[in-house]
Amino acid sequence: MLRSVFASAKVNLFLHVGALDEEEGRHPVSSLMAFADIGDRISIEPSEEPDFILDGPMSAQLLYEPPDRNLVVRARDLVLKRLGPDAPPFRLTLTKQLPVASGLGGGSSDAGATLRLIRDALRLSLKDSDLEALAASLGSDGPACFRGEPVLAWGWGDELSPPPRFPDLHAVLVNPGVACSTADVYRAFDRLVTSPDVTPPPMPERLETVTEMAGWLLFSRNDLEIPAISICPQIEDVLLTLRDEPDTLIARLSGSGATCFALCAGDYEAETLAERISAMRPAWWVRACRLGGPWSR
Repeated sequence: MLRSVFASAKVNLFLHVGALDEEEGRHPVSSLMAFADIGDRISIEPSEEPDFILDGPMSAQLLYEPPDRNLVVRARDLVLKRLGPDAPPFRLTLTKQLPVASGLGGGSSDAGATLRLIRDALRLSLKDSDLEALAASLGSDGPACFRGEPVLAWGWGDELSPPPRFPDLHAVLVNPGVACSTADVYRAFDRLVTSPDVTPPPMPERLETVTEMAGWLLFSRNDLEIPAISICPQIEDVLLTLRDEPDTLIARLSGSGATCFALCAGDYEAETLAERISAMRPAWWVRACRLGGPWSR
């Protein structure tokens, strides 16, 4: 029987980055992550032998990548390693809707969804905490993307705590159609940012409206924005375009880019902004969405 699960796009509403820890080879972060009601989908079905299929409008970006680099395949193999040789064969299909290397945590969300899907389809006795640990081994966004709900991430991204309560946010996501290497952006960060500060903004208990959220976010930033623009200058064009629009309350880069988001007062404003940006820049990937989560799986 075919079963499928939804993998939400991740958006960093803010992302503060500290100085490189030479011993660890990583940067500490503090970030508020929310999840969109748009994303990829992973399906599982019985098969005579293990199989992995890519489809969807963004699948072409992954067709020439070695399969063992895909996080869906790596998540599958982590579970199969636990099961041993008696694991039943199955086919996984990744329907790729999100741009690749876009700052939306697509690979990490795909991996988290895959772990949950295999567990449930095969009725394995693995707890969420077990799967979250596997997700953490696949990347710093892994634990947050496994949960797929608003969360504050600290340290190396694996220390999670509840965020301020806030309503679902209406937003527009825009990607200029370029892949932005996270490793290159962090190297540019090390060159360009002279006084890194990972300290998060003061945390309220609750934010009642999107307007309050946008106002509070002004006390934060994405520290990778300038480094990402130095690598992918098209990001600056996206941000300037969004910030020039009357329906935009705040516009910012997500993650290491190249996707940017704009918060809007409501769904009408978000849909209107998305239609206007799409008309102006038909080559860009533009989607209106809601941010919050978790969304239906």
